[in-house]
Amino acid sequence: MRPRRAPLLTLLLTLGVSTAEARVRLGELLPAHPWQAAGREVVVVYSHDCGDLGDLWQAVLSSGLPVRAVNAEGTPSPAPAGLQPWRGEAANAFARKLRVGAYPTVLLVQDGRILNAWEGTFTGALE
Repeated sequence: MRPRRAPLLTLLLTLGVSTAEARVRLGELLPAHPWQAAGREVVVVYSHDCGDLGDLWQAVLSSGLPVRAVNAEGTPSPAPAGLQPWRGEAANAFARKLRVGAYPTVLLVQDGRILNAWEGTFTGALE
């Protein structure tokens, strides 16, 4: 029998260590956004050219935290069922204000402040 990991731990293992240098500043408040903030939440900022994000979405959705999808850069790209991605110029401005350096970017947010950030390709093992 395989030991089961806590959903948030699985998310953190999936994200692992990003090869890109995160330019998003930890501790900063999130820029203006259209959703009601939760105590702790995950924000995924992605674009149409991120490739297959299936494993990442699965880990994020399994975390047990509210998930916000921000589809930046103008070309619509789907989010998993049940998530309504935020798109358009305001979503692009949100990504620019964050200083996103690579897509996808995953933010762990607590009380409106960025607690942790991962940018780029995620290769964390789920086994």
